[in-house]
Formats: sequence, C-alpha cells, structure tokens
Amino acid sequence: MKKHGFEEMNLKAVLFDMDGVLFDSMPNHALAWSEGMKKYGLPMTKEEAYMHEGRTGAGTINILAQRTWGRDATEEEKQQIYAWKTEVFNKCPQAGPMPGAAELLNQIKADGLQIVLVTGSGQKSLLDRLNTHFPGIFTSDKMVTAFDVKYGKPNPEPYLMGLQKAGVKPNEAIVVENAPLGVQAGVAANIFTVAVNTGPLPDSVLLCEGANLLCHSMNELSEKWNNLLKSFRSCE
Repeated sequence: MKKHGFEEMNLKAVLFDMDGVLFDSMPNHALAWSEGMKKYGLPMTKEEAYMHEGRTGAGTINILAQRTWGRDATEEEKQQIYAWKTEVFNKCPQAGPMPGAAELLNQIKADGLQIVLVTGSGQKSLLDRLNTHFPGIFTSDKMVTAFDVKYGKPNPEPYLMGLQKAGVKPNEAIVVENAPLGVQAGVAANIFTVAVNTGPLPDSVLLCEGANLLCHSMNELSEKWNNLLKSFRSCE
C-alpha cells in the first residue's frame, strides 16, 4: 500500500497464470523448446525456457534468432518455428492439473471473488480443458490469452487487461504467477503479486522481480489462503 500509494486494499479478484500454476505443463514446454529449437540451430536449455515463460512464442524465437543468427527472425520463420515447437509439445503426455489448484480456486470462488485467467498460451481448446479440470470456475469473458494482447509478459499489458475484464483496480486484485516474466508483469501493473515456485529456478529469481509473497506449491498457497484473505480484508 505504501509503495503504490493505495489508501486501502479491497480485494475483489484473483488473476491466475496457467502453465506452472494451474497445470503442471512447464516440463513439457521446456522440453518442447529445448528439443524443438535444435531443428533450426537455435540452442536453448530447459532452464532457459523457464526464464522465457510468459513471453509470446514469437518474442522468444526472436531473442534466440538475434543471439544465434545476429538478426531478427522473419514473421514466416517465427510462424514456422513456433508451429514445430507446438508439434513437439503436442507429442508430450498431457499435463495434469497442479496439485492444490482446484482446492484454491474453489476456496476463492466460495469467498465471492472473481477469478480471471491471464495466460500467454494460445491453445484453441483452452476453455474446454479448464472446464474439464476446474468445472464452473472459468468463463470466456474473464480470460486473457495470447490472442488478446499485443506485447505480452513482461509488459504489464496482460494483467492490465485482466483488471479491465474484471472491472477492478490494481488495489482490488492479486496476481498468482510462477514465472519471472509473469511476476515482472504483475508488479509492473501495480498488483500484489504472489509467486508460486513450481519450477527449477531459485526463489531469488522470483523475489528479485518483486514478488510480494512466495510459496513453493499451489498446495502451500491453498493452505495459506484464509490467512492471506484476512490480511487483505483487514486493510479495507
């Protein structure tokens, strides 16, 4: 509140990232990036994939092209390379929901708060998959995907759009993220940002991006939720 000059915190919405937060899908993405890029001579480790998580696919490919080829990737190259990465990803076993995610979502819904999805993913079957694993939680009007944004994370645009879709202000929301770029985006949007470190990166990477609270699993955040909610409501 002091940092952003807020007079109160009036929690009305929780904005969730998807990969690595709701679904245990980041190992598949990391594998798809590291293996898929070999075809185009663009070296990338699995660990680096976690650092780029949340960035648009085109943005990640362009960074690899600049580093390896010394130039920007063309739009045709971006589309071709990302299509191959997607093909490799689709061959991986489908990732299941993150343990603790359903319990947390149901708690938040029972508390009368809005739930908004803010993801860099552009999967066509996104809503169907969310409804399968988290029935009655997500609606299409409360989703921000890769198709909605121009810049993507770490730009605050996705989370600012999430606030807009919920009809709330930054002091009326929480972000739940697992990626450095996602944390950076939430913080840049002036929203209280919870980092859930479900990957291989050290905690310091997420904390250095400005995370206000860090948990090591969705189960841990679910267990802490009631106390966190009480803390916010004491600031109203």
